[in-house]
Amino acid sequence: MLNGLWLGFFLVAAVSAFSRWLAGGDASVFAAMVESLFGMAKLSVEVMVLLFGTLTLWLGFLRIAEKAGLVELLARLLTPLFRRLMPDVPAGHPALGLITLNFTANALGLDNAATPIGLKAMRALQDLNDKPDTATNAQILFLVLNTSSLTMLPVSIFMYRLQQGASDPTLVFLPILIATSIGTLVGFLAVAAVQRLRVWDPVVLAWVAGFSVLLGGFMALLGGMSAAALAALSSLLGNLVLFGLILLFVAVGALRRVPVYEAFVDGAKEGFEVAKNLLPYLVAMLCAVGVLRASGALDALLGGIRFIVESIGWDTRFVDALPTALVKPFSGSAARAMLIELMKTGGVDSFPALVAATVQGSTETTFYVLAVYFGSVGIQRARHAVGCALLADFAGVLASIWVCYWFFG
Repeated sequence: MLNGLWLGFFLVAAVSAFSRWLAGGDASVFAAMVESLFGMAKLSVEVMVLLFGTLTLWLGFLRIAEKAGLVELLARLLTPLFRRLMPDVPAGHPALGLITLNFTANALGLDNAATPIGLKAMRALQDLNDKPDTATNAQILFLVLNTSSLTMLPVSIFMYRLQQGASDPTLVFLPILIATSIGTLVGFLAVAAVQRLRVWDPVVLAWVAGFSVLLGGFMALLGGMSAAALAALSSLLGNLVLFGLILLFVAVGALRRVPVYEAFVDGAKEGFEVAKNLLPYLVAMLCAVGVLRASGALDALLGGIRFIVESIGWDTRFVDALPTALVKPFSGSAARAMLIELMKTGGVDSFPALVAATVQGSTETTFYVLAVYFGSVGIQRARHAVGCALLADFAGVLASIWVCYWFFG
């Protein structure tokens, strides 16, 4: 699947570029594509530099948590649920605890912590894989739920809006929460349908119902808070949880007589090795994405969508937000740049900017995550992971548009 996808990016880019040259006389497109190709190769190395430090730090702390038995404890707590969702993963396997930590970090907007934990979880699942180049059902479910990007505290979106002069940076909090929940639910149901998971099992239903009650209560509590209080709580809770996890790992490790320094260094060495193996996969995917964007293919798609929407007679305000939605699965930095540009040109509280901010907060860089997570363990056959992940993204985008018309239309 990844082979065909990667080749498809280049073929679509080539068709778009030759069309611009032969039909429009724009020969500069080839220079732009070559420039983007080398620019993305440079960006891959810059991303790797950041990943080296982050992975080394967090896998060091995670090794302390493992030695202290915290990961095993989380795995035991979730065994009844994951026995049904991931029947191929043995009860109490360390991967289950790591998956829980990864979802918690993602939900709180702690991206720097979530990625190293997620890579550790993927490597733990790979230990159970009897076909090392092919993704297992458990790995696919984990990746799709990861790319669906369930985020309860989108602190980065608040920061972007604040930087652009928004009087209420947290205005999009509830829309993002609703849209990201819908995207995650659709992604889960898509994988469940393909893998024939027992969704109607009483244990699964109990967990889903419990999560829904907690999420609804959380939304009700935060919905009544002022913008200033909400922004303060978002920042405090995110940083408190992040530092609290570190203190918990170190304190429990010390109490259980774990040599915490030696354990940290041991885990940090593993982080260095994981990061080193990611570069070829990042270069391959980001360069393909860069060529596709520079060819003008995405701009042509956007123009076609606008024409169709106008022909139907629908409101076209949301179309200006679609560049963020179209680019987000490929490049988080490009989507962020498009969001900020839209805020500057159209106004930070304009309807398209609000839609784009909601999309940015409720979707994930799907192909980047695919390249990093599967690349870290050498998986080349993604099976149904790409389709289910993109379906979750599509649901998140549609939900973002719908909820913004509901809140701001």
